[in-house]
This record gives sequence, structure tokens and C-alpha cells, in this order.
Amino acid sequence: MLQVARVAPKALGESAELVRRFILSKLTSEGGFADREGRADLYYSVFGIEALMALQTEPPREQIKAWLRGFGDGAVLDFVHLCSLVRCAADIGGDVFSEDQKTRLAERIDFFRTPDGGFHGTPGKAQGSAYGCLLAWGAHADLGVLMGKTNALVDCVKSLQTKDGGYSNEPGMKLGSTTATAAAVTLCRHLGQEPGAETAAWLLRQCHPGGGFLAAPGVPLPDLLSTAVALHALDGLEADFRNIKEVGLDFVDSLWSAEGGFHGHWAEDDLDCEYTYYGLLALGHLSL
Repeated sequence: MLQVARVAPKALGESAELVRRFILSKLTSEGGFADREGRADLYYSVFGIEALMALQTEPPREQIKAWLRGFGDGAVLDFVHLCSLVRCAADIGGDVFSEDQKTRLAERIDFFRTPDGGFHGTPGKAQGSAYGCLLAWGAHADLGVLMGKTNALVDCVKSLQTKDGGYSNEPGMKLGSTTATAAAVTLCRHLGQEPGAETAAWLLRQCHPGGGFLAAPGVPLPDLLSTAVALHALDGLEADFRNIKEVGLDFVDSLWSAEGGFHGHWAEDDLDCEYTYYGLLALGHLSL
């Protein structure tokens, strides 16, 4: 993702400096990047750090490392923020955690493993989610800790495939979702299990006539998150999406703000690091 996002500044031209300033404006005095309420947050910090890296701007590594070390082995964190802590540390440098801390972090993540071999962000679930499986696998990779039972992980994700050709984030759903399908594609590819051609076809059907991708069939408006991850998944599947690039660029441009950030969708007023990073990722794929 980061490699592709680094293409975005060429498409932005002089506006890339506005994006850089916007992201830096979200860096808090604690060392993390702010959420929409202005509080330092691990989840938003993943996007803040990686957006700066995409813009060829050096993050304030020592300041961020000091903030990350304050979380110790993540004992007070939920699943998403636990995985975000690991991701931030991997992005910022390999000396944030001791080897003992890495082991304990991996054990905390494994607490969220479900009986079917997947992972879910809510403890006690019987089956994993596509998002949970991807986050957990990525966190183990970032920690350098081998994850066991990866075949069960693949089986869990495959069980989430819907009859319409996509994937859902929870079992038993009739229709797939774009983000869950993109997560399933990414994880399966990393584990050597290529999804079928019907998955690429499903993703392409979610493209809105006005540009951008829908979060699920029947959703009225496209959004930037769904657009960015759909394009990333299609690129990984080596699907041809040249015919939607122009309208896709128009869609991303329609979400651009002179403040330097990107809105999440046409009805969204707020700006944050997350959607701005997804704007960079979408621009990167559409500019290649």
C-alpha cells in the first residue's frame, strides 16, 4: 500500500505540500496523531505516519517512539488499537519493543482467536471476521512472531464468501461488503491462496457511475475507504480497471479540500488522517 501511495504526490503536484502540512497539523504534543476529537489515537496514528512516509516526509520518530512505549505491552488496549500499536512501531522503527514485549503482544493478539481458527475484534465470538484475520496476521508479521494454524485462518476467510461473489465481515450475510472483500483478497494472496475471478468481477460491480466504489451493493453513495481498498485489491488480482480510472480521479478530486485533507464521501464534512491516507492510496492506483 505504501509503495503505491508514494505515487500520489506526482498526481497532487504543488498540492502535495498542503497534504503534508495537514497531516503534520494532526500530530499532537504527546507524539501520536489526532482522531476527530483531537485526541492522540493509535489507529489514526497508523495513517498519519504512513501518509508522511508516502509524502517522503520524515516522521518525528523519537517523539512517536516515546509515546508508543508508554503503552507497554498493550494490556489496556482493545484489538484494533493493539494491532495499531504494533503497526505504528513497525513503521517507525524496530527498536520500540523488547523481544519479551513482542512475545506478550503476540499473546494478547492471540487472545482474540476464535474457535474456527480466525480472529475477531470482539472476544468470545465463535467465528472470525475478515478484518480481524487480516489485522491479526499483519500484526504477527510486524512483530516477527510466527502465527500458527494459518490454514485455519484461510478456511475462516473462505467461509465468509457470499453467494454474490464477494466476502462479508461476519458469517451468514447474504451480500458481500467491499472492505471485507478487499481484506479477504489481501490476506488470501499473502497466504498463497488466490481468490477466483468472480471476486474481481464483484469488486468492479461496486464501482459507482460517478466514480468511486460503494461499501456494499445498494449503498447510495461511494466512499473513499471503499474506493482505495477496492482499487488495491483489484491491482493485487491483476484485474483491468483502466476504463474507470478517469471517473475515479474525478471522484477523488471531488473529495479534496484546500485545507490539505480528503473527505470520506460527498456528505462528509470532517477531515482526518485516515481518509487523507486513503486519498493518497486511491490516487496512487489511479495514476499508475
